[in-house]
Amino acid sequence: MKDLVAYITSGYPDKNFSIDLGLALGENGVDTLELGVPFSDPVADGPSIEAANHKALELGFKFQHLLEISEAIAPKVDTLWMGYFNSFYQQNMKLLLPKASQLGVNGLIIPDLPHEEALAYADLFKTNNLSNISFVAPTDSPQRIKEIVSDAQKFIYMVAYTGITGSGVSEDLQPFLASIKEFTNTPVYVGFGVNEKTAKEKVKGADGIIVGSAFINILLNDALSNTGKITQCASLANEIKEKINS
Repeated sequence: MKDLVAYITSGYPDKNFSIDLGLALGENGVDTLELGVPFSDPVADGPSIEAANHKALELGFKFQHLLEISEAIAPKVDTLWMGYFNSFYQQNMKLLLPKASQLGVNGLIIPDLPHEEALAYADLFKTNNLSNISFVAPTDSPQRIKEIVSDAQKFIYMVAYTGITGSGVSEDLQPFLASIKEFTNTPVYVGFGVNEKTAKEKVKGADGIIVGSAFINILLNDALSNTGKITQCASLANEIKEKINS
């Protein structure tokens, strides 16, 4: 069974909506939920997620909201925090990681924290039973891939191409996948540019996929009510989960 990871922007349009959406996704095919931490300059994200980040901040998102959302969701749905390092660093990692573990969060995804710098926090993650998700990109050499995945936890975030999330760029991922799996038995999940149209193709040879912009595009549709947004996201999750396992 291949896994589906779904990203949502925490606090957009509000805290209670995020809780309701996260729980609904967990009941409709999503194996792991990424709670995105709104940030003013999300450099790895495409226009949809960037727009949702900015809207959440304009609506008054505070880091405390992430903790409250996590407290409601993490005991019921496998939950990760996805954010840029400054957001976490400002909270004091030595205090934040124990808090995350206490809430039931299982790990962090930090796209702008290089592998070498992440090593400084390895013991802190391990002590708190948290995974720090590793990224591998097409530009990484075999030697670097081996180094990055040697201690990878939970899953490896395979960047499907060099660029930003939400793009529909198509590439042959099999050689890249093979180069990762040569060095590890840790599951490999494909992210960037994955939606209901591309999921079945991109998951070939991988253990799961990561979908963000496809869900966020629904949240940005002002023609839908909050209930309608949750219903459409749940339907999309079920559709994608079925496609990657058919």
